[in-house]
Amino acid sequence: MLKLFNPLTPFALRAAIDKLPRFPLGHFPTPLEHAERFSKAVGGPQIYIKRDDCTGLAFGGNKTRHNEFLIADALEQKADIVVWGAGVQSNNCRQTAASCAKAGLDIHLVLGRGGPPKGPDVVQGNLLLDHLVGAHIDIVEETIGIDLDDRIAREAAKHAARGRKVYSWDRHKVKPLAAVSYAICAAEIAEQAAEEGFTPDAIYVSSAGSTGSGVVLGQMALGMACAVRSIAPIKWLWDTQADMAQIADDAGKLIGLDLGIRPEHIDVTFDYIGPAYGQLSDDGLEAIALLARTEGILLDPIYSGKAMAGLIDDIRQGRHRPNEKVVFIHTGGTPALFAYSDQLAHHIPAHRIL
Repeated sequence: MLKLFNPLTPFALRAAIDKLPRFPLGHFPTPLEHAERFSKAVGGPQIYIKRDDCTGLAFGGNKTRHNEFLIADALEQKADIVVWGAGVQSNNCRQTAASCAKAGLDIHLVLGRGGPPKGPDVVQGNLLLDHLVGAHIDIVEETIGIDLDDRIAREAAKHAARGRKVYSWDRHKVKPLAAVSYAICAAEIAEQAAEEGFTPDAIYVSSAGSTGSGVVLGQMALGMACAVRSIAPIKWLWDTQADMAQIADDAGKLIGLDLGIRPEHIDVTFDYIGPAYGQLSDDGLEAIALLARTEGILLDPIYSGKAMAGLIDDIRQGRHRPNEKVVFIHTGGTPALFAYSDQLAHHIPAHRIL
């Protein structure tokens, strides 16, 4: 294991990562876009948006990067079916289902609604796309987290008992492998910022797991001095800060780096979740409307919208000076806008031209 004394270059970091199997899925590098009008509207630092909503697979998003490594791992193991799951409107499941379609793998999605049905499950947003790319779908009552993980494991065991070669959710393997992909994103940010003539003072991302962990891995491997702030969309039952540090450290070891990443290296806040995971927040709705009306960029209501609300609030609280440069990683999720269309239409005021 390489004990790191000097930072790696982006080229050297990629060389370390390239030793892992990878199945190409996305359009990389994604753009780094200066949100000039939005920056002025929030009265703060210059904000640059890393457009990972433009990764290209089934409306894009952060899981496309993850799946380049996870699908490669599944193919290395000769899997013929992927058993996966999350919430009914999961961005993860939508992109994983699309990845399986591209790789020629069957996929069984186990989607938890978190309780008994209160009516028909509306086939809209991400759920509609799951159907379109050919996933087999079961919608169940379990809540996302440990209960749903157990249900996914039971479904995977059923397929294995029928003789299928199953690739399924194993958090100890999947999370570090997925995190490696966001070290690449950090390398892209470093290179693109240098081309634009600046050094990021902070990076913001919606994450309570692999994505934020991977950005921290890249930041530390590259010796980037900027802060990495993860805005959590959900509060897990476990210690998220310690979990993200473990994910990042394990991901480093996968590519031969022993960085000693500890919980104190992880900045994660739960202040912007709103009423609950999967529910709209007033601050998130404000952020969605403001970015859309100044830049024409669409955030989603559960992840990137709430993360942007966190950045806006930090600016208003004086966390960042006007001369700073802040990168916001747009993790995608825009199909969910359609699943929440009634609530969005009700809560976001009409824009009037006087």
